[in-house]
Amino acid sequence: MPTMTYAYTARNAGGKLVKGKVEAQGEGSVTQRLRVMGLSPVSIAEAPEGTGLNTEINIGFGSGVKLKDLSIMARQMATMLGSGLSLLRTLNILAEQTENVKLAGILSRVRDDVETGVGLADSMHKHEDVFPPLMVNMVRAGEAGGFLDQSLDSIAVNFEKDVKLRDSIKSALTYPVIVLIMSLVGVLVMLTFVVPIFAKMFADFGSKLPVPTQMLVVLSHQMVWLAPTLIIGGGVFAWWWNGHKNDLKVRQFVDPLRLKAPVFGLLAKKIAIARFARNFSNMIGAGVPILQALQIVGETSGNWVIENALNNVRDAVRQGRGIAGPLEEQEVFPTMVTQMIAVGEDSGALETMLDKIADFYEADVTAMTEQLTALIEPLMIAFLGVVIGGMVVALYLPIFQITNAVQGSAG
Repeated sequence: MPTMTYAYTARNAGGKLVKGKVEAQGEGSVTQRLRVMGLSPVSIAEAPEGTGLNTEINIGFGSGVKLKDLSIMARQMATMLGSGLSLLRTLNILAEQTENVKLAGILSRVRDDVETGVGLADSMHKHEDVFPPLMVNMVRAGEAGGFLDQSLDSIAVNFEKDVKLRDSIKSALTYPVIVLIMSLVGVLVMLTFVVPIFAKMFADFGSKLPVPTQMLVVLSHQMVWLAPTLIIGGGVFAWWWNGHKNDLKVRQFVDPLRLKAPVFGLLAKKIAIARFARNFSNMIGAGVPILQALQIVGETSGNWVIENALNNVRDAVRQGRGIAGPLEEQEVFPTMVTQMIAVGEDSGALETMLDKIADFYEADVTAMTEQLTALIEPLMIAFLGVVIGGMVVALYLPIFQITNAVQGSAG
């Protein structure tokens, strides 16, 4: 009998009506599956997909799955599994109550896979665009070791700390970025609309303009083609960057520059090391093999330099060496990191040492972003004052000259 798609309406344990779709070989199979999920069927009807009004429309706005969504999902899943709920019922509840539409749909597919006997990690691996390798492998280790709820709890803690770190950086840099954008918009408005008015007025006077004013007028005349070029060029670059920023050649060129940038390079390096230590600690704690953990941690580090260094470390470990020695040979890792990892290896407390490294660098990143904010804010205000103020002075210099000339001729 061919597999068909059925739309169902059922009641959960709390009496709430639940609607959804499942693939099955008949209405009897649908009823059986619903009862396994703890649902009482109310109505079941055949629902062919992809035609007429049954076609699902995805506009695309806000449909992405963010790290925060995954952390909430992992936390809820760990709590329900730890409370004794079955995996199938847990997935069913999550699919119903998850606010993110895309994630809810994917959880429904994962639930259907699990119901047919597919492992949770294998089903999540089918959706690599949503579930990162770190999460999939920790779930796989938890399934194999019988501590899935603990693995999910570790994933939730990891993602929550990563989200908190990102949010602190974003909040610290929001004000300087806004000031910079406002200054650029102010300069464009003055050059495009204000300066031409003054330029026409100066032309009527017929006097020679000061050099700063001449430069401002020339730049204003160029804005006719310069402004559209900058806007179009910026849009094209943004489009290209969005599609190619993860290309290997682009990362090999850009990522080393990020680490070498003044001030912000050190910040990027500390963020990458904190992420490496946190992820590596969680994967070791979940029982993921060292070689596999090093590969995954490198891929999730967010920087090609770190990833390449960890690949070299992995090759050395494969040859029978420890972790600390090969790490020390990689210039990107500070001495403190390699020494603490060496102590962790010798004492059998590598996971604990990695946690301490992550805590230290996360706190260091937070403090550094706050210091940068305190330094950047007055610098940005001074920059805005110099640029806008300089343009205003350049515009009024001819007026001062004309006023002095009129006063001199009157005297």
